Amino acid sequence: MDPKEKNLKDEDIQAQDTIQKEDESDKKESVQEKEQETNAASEKEKLEEELKALQEERDALKDKYLRLSAEFDNYRKRTMKEKAELVLNGGEKSITSILPVVDDLERALKNMETAQDVEAVRSGVELIYNKFMSALGQNGVKVIETKDLPLNTDFHEAIAVIPAPAEEQKGKILDCVQTGYTLNDKVIRHAKVVVGE
Repeated sequence: MDPKEKNLKDEDIQAQDTIQKEDESDKKESVQEKEQETNAASEKEKLEEELKALQEERDALKDKYLRLSAEFDNYRKRTMKEKAELVLNGGEKSITSILPVVDDLERALKNMETAQDVEAVRSGVELIYNKFMSALGQNGVKVIETKDLPLNTDFHEAIAVIPAPAEEQKGKILDCVQTGYTLNDKVIRHAKVVVGE
């Protein structure tokens, strides 16, 4: 065989080998591409499932939020209404406890028109006063004590200072011009007093 022919044959064999290798390589690449496509498709399906699950979770959370928001709004409105009712009707208990005193005062006024005994009228008014102070006490109102106590600016308001008649009365309250009151231990009116110096 001629060396040219042999070279040609060798080249043909090499070319065939190269083509065969390229075919095998193409097949491998094709298989790899198919695997990649399959993997990509399965990954896409997984991502779509995750997205769907997240969307469902988001919708559930949104629904829960809306319900909670509406419930809180209803609670806020209800408590505002209850507070308004308390402000409007809060004094009902106090007024109810004072009404019997008003009834007694009406009876006393009728009796004063025809009464001859001043002492009886005086004791009747005194009883009504005591009943009224008792009703105030039941509602948490207390008189601020002043007699012979040292001046306490938390409870007393000094409106005048006069010389003390005795040494031990210096800095103490000598007279109460207007009675002070507390409501549930909160001062609602300071006692106006005269203090000795």
